[in-house]
Amino acid sequence: MFKVNDNYQKLPGSYLFSTIAKKVNAYSAANPQKSIIRLGIGDVTQPIAPSIIAAMHSAVDEMGNAATFHGYAPDLGYEFLRSAIAKNDYVARGCDISADEIFVSDGAKSDSGNIQEIFSVDNKIAVCDPVYPVYVDSNVMAGRTGTYDPKTEMWSDVIYMPCTMENNFVPEFPKETPDIIYLCLPNNPTGTTITKSQLQEWVDYANKNGAVIIYDAAYEAYISEDDVAHSIYECEGAKTCAIELRSFSKNAGFTGVRLGFTVVPKELKCGDVSLHAMWARRHGTKFNGAPYIVQRAGEAVYSDAGKAELKQQVAYYMNNAKTIKEGLKDAGYTVFGGVNAPYIWLKTPEQMTSWEFFDYLLENANVVGTPGSGFGPSGEGYFRLTAFGSYENTVTALERIKKL
Repeated sequence: MFKVNDNYQKLPGSYLFSTIAKKVNAYSAANPQKSIIRLGIGDVTQPIAPSIIAAMHSAVDEMGNAATFHGYAPDLGYEFLRSAIAKNDYVARGCDISADEIFVSDGAKSDSGNIQEIFSVDNKIAVCDPVYPVYVDSNVMAGRTGTYDPKTEMWSDVIYMPCTMENNFVPEFPKETPDIIYLCLPNNPTGTTITKSQLQEWVDYANKNGAVIIYDAAYEAYISEDDVAHSIYECEGAKTCAIELRSFSKNAGFTGVRLGFTVVPKELKCGDVSLHAMWARRHGTKFNGAPYIVQRAGEAVYSDAGKAELKQQVAYYMNNAKTIKEGLKDAGYTVFGGVNAPYIWLKTPEQMTSWEFFDYLLENANVVGTPGSGFGPSGEGYFRLTAFGSYENTVTALERIKKL
């Protein structure tokens, strides 16, 4: 008789955002007259920029002509997109990253879940706490996390790096040396980040201890402070210890279009084994490439018009973040984030748990956010709101919250 992967049975409950969706749908069905404002999941609301839409239309027309039709994409992605990424995201920032070190995918979520496949199951992972749940969950599925303690909400073989108000939500070097370190900066969910010199310390730490850093830079477009690195490859020595994940979802509104990429430098090795070659083998075996139409849309992100349009969109969302942060402060909440990321991280009032505050907001203000405990045990007592709604809905949501 066939057997299943028992590691899936270890996962507690459903995926965080699936649980939220179920609770919201149930409330909406029971209260159809209520107008719900969703500031929970980090989904964009502004339409895709005109120059990008034009590029997609042009690519669609190409697909309708035998002379310009495109089938399977190259394993790494089309050269036109990889070259645009290398030039604009790396070379322009002084990073020595070439086009053939870039692997185009359908998004950072997929890559962040899949990247663990090239590592041995007996590697010890370290994660910021709180952090994006895919990092831990995908390692649970692989059998790398040990046993789960429902009381502490922690896995026995995971090294947690608490990011709390006491340490300004900045991870500190763990007492136990990890093999794989997940860093998400600017951080999801706290919205905080670290300076370039602090990031250099992590690179030095990883190289010294023979660890690899999985660096999720999905929110780099929202960085506003000068002393914050947009890429880990701005740090000396990062090419021998770091893999970087990037997304077009939050900077270009591709949450429904799906496009991202992962950088695996050729210098990154385990002994004599090239991680670049391993990821290339995995990528070519299990992925048939992002659609040509979508990759042409990605190329347009780097056009002069695309850059200008996306700068306006980022400013729109960050204005929402400022509005939420200032509004909550005026209402007496303790809030963080909202400067280098489109997330507001707030302390729940009246010593409510994260889920109690979720229910309270949903039922009394008809506003949806994300319970902090869903991002890890150190997230308990906190709550995340996103700036990705419309400005009108953002203002309305704040008005409702202030009335509570």
